[in-house]
Amino acid sequence: MNVLNFMQSFFSDGSHWHGYDGIPQRVWEHLQYTAAALAIAAAVGLPIGLVTGHTGRGGNALAFVASGARALPTFGLLVLMFVWLGLGIVPVMIPLVVLAIPPILITTYEAIRTLDPSPVDAARGMGMSEGKILLQVEVPAALPLILSGLRSATIQIVSTATIAAYVALGGVGRYILDGLYQRDFEKTAGGAALIAVLALLVLVLFWAVARVAVSPGVRRRRTA
Repeated sequence: MNVLNFMQSFFSDGSHWHGYDGIPQRVWEHLQYTAAALAIAAAVGLPIGLVTGHTGRGGNALAFVASGARALPTFGLLVLMFVWLGLGIVPVMIPLVVLAIPPILITTYEAIRTLDPSPVDAARGMGMSEGKILLQVEVPAALPLILSGLRSATIQIVSTATIAAYVALGGVGRYILDGLYQRDFEKTAGGAALIAVLALLVLVLFWAVARVAVSPGVRRRRTA
């Protein structure tokens, strides 16, 4: 029986579509973990990346911190947080946030630093404040790259949020962990397929957001 047959058997089983262990419930839990981790990571990474990119100060320190965060093993950090804090959502959120901050931080910084300086100089010549220059001139022009950083972070969170199952929480990771423990390969394959589908949906979502949020002029310049 190959993987495709395992997946077909999993999704065709009606018992997997309702109840506390049903696909809708597990996907909803997974999306909650993803949204919470992304919101925290964006709240930390976006302001720091925007300010450092605008001022040009702290770039080396930013790269050092981001590289250090990327080097941390997510599962090892989860185990450490579990030993320190016990069961709960916090030991899961910390590794996911640490995983998501570097792509948001670095991409946002680079998006601002690599902009054409001419519009910024013109805005300063018109007497605009630094805050208005950042928010009204730089951010709209850098939005495609900023969104790419958020997209990368979201995909990483979606793929890694399966670790919640290791500390007795829910999410799609329950199917993978329980399937391996029970030697139920249909459940394991179904869980892996759901993660892949969620990652593809993230790509579609950010494509749609970019189509709506990025001005046509900026899109044309990036594709020219």
